[in-house]
Amino acid sequence: METGIRRLAALSFLLYTVYSPCLCISSSKQINPLLYDEQLLWVSGAQGEVNTYRIPLLTFTPKGSLLAFAEARKGTYADTGAKFLAMRRSTDKGATWSPTAFIVDDGSQPDGLNLGSVVVDEEVGSVILIYAICFHQYLCNPSSTMMVESRDDGLSWSTPRNLSVQLGVKNFAPGPGFGIQKHYLPAKGRLVVCGHGTLAGDGVFCILSDDHGRNWYNGAALKSIPYNQKKKALDFNPDECQPVEMMDGSIVINVRNQNSYHCRCRVVVRSRDGGLSLPIDDLYFDYNLVDPAVAAGALMKDGVLFFTNPSNEQHRVNLTLRWSLTNGNSWVQQAVQIWAGPSAYSCITSLNSGSTEDQKYIFVIYEKGHKDYYETVSFAKIHLYGGH
Repeated sequence: METGIRRLAALSFLLYTVYSPCLCISSSKQINPLLYDEQLLWVSGAQGEVNTYRIPLLTFTPKGSLLAFAEARKGTYADTGAKFLAMRRSTDKGATWSPTAFIVDDGSQPDGLNLGSVVVDEEVGSVILIYAICFHQYLCNPSSTMMVESRDDGLSWSTPRNLSVQLGVKNFAPGPGFGIQKHYLPAKGRLVVCGHGTLAGDGVFCILSDDHGRNWYNGAALKSIPYNQKKKALDFNPDECQPVEMMDGSIVINVRNQNSYHCRCRVVVRSRDGGLSLPIDDLYFDYNLVDPAVAAGALMKDGVLFFTNPSNEQHRVNLTLRWSLTNGNSWVQQAVQIWAGPSAYSCITSLNSGSTEDQKYIFVIYEKGHKDYYETVSFAKIHLYGGH
């Protein structure tokens, strides 16, 4: 009888070892990413009504569809000017994509829309896009913070809503990247979108919603020095940023160091109160994340922090994936080069379905070119254990 129990216990352990998805997390130390698949989603070059595609965002919906967004700049590659907000949708995890849909059209504005952050509200099943209009105040005034929302898995979108009524009139450029819905205390369920101001009034600023995007209010601010004054080289000038929630409920924000203050590397700051404040005590410079002043991607998946940027002090080249097993306190020495050539903004996502298969992959969207980084927007599927 005892022998039978032992055999049953041994069999149970074997089945647990083979089939338990939880053991995938323990293999984080064996992460060896491989660029598994890549395809171009958008190609710039004065085709139709679009001159240049830039500022790519990427997210999964609560139902598992993959949504890619970009600015479709109508007449020029410049940040100002009229644009569409472009989207493509995949229901098979990036294997195939829908044709491009233009979900917002700013007409012929001299200073049109600027993306932006995408935030997924898993509690109500919605996808929210936050973007700016008239951010640079080029032949227009004032700047406005705008929102559109989809409640049917990205198939249709609401009429744009002006959040400046709630937030006040200010220059706020969300992201670019994704906003977060907090999964842990404090402020579980809160939507947090962080971005930056104008170059004079720059800094990291967060807007918050505790009612699924119906109402928004201003949260944390980390202001540039000197604030609201013209900047010089090497001034403290935090800019575009990507927030990530850690497993202790704090929000770590990885920030573009616009004027290369202290180093040509990333600034990292943390909020411990759900995005209400960004104390200077929790700010540091990550010397391991060399950066040419650009928007970067960051993602926490199964206890591993991933980061993408053009890893070069001077130029937007060498799009590189790094990962940390210590919440960003240190980085694994190994890194994966996604693209050696011109590359710039990037965004990372993954599907947290709980399945073993979905634990294996992360997905990166980034600006990629041969001569200039804004030639194409590319989608890369990365197998986290494919290099073994």
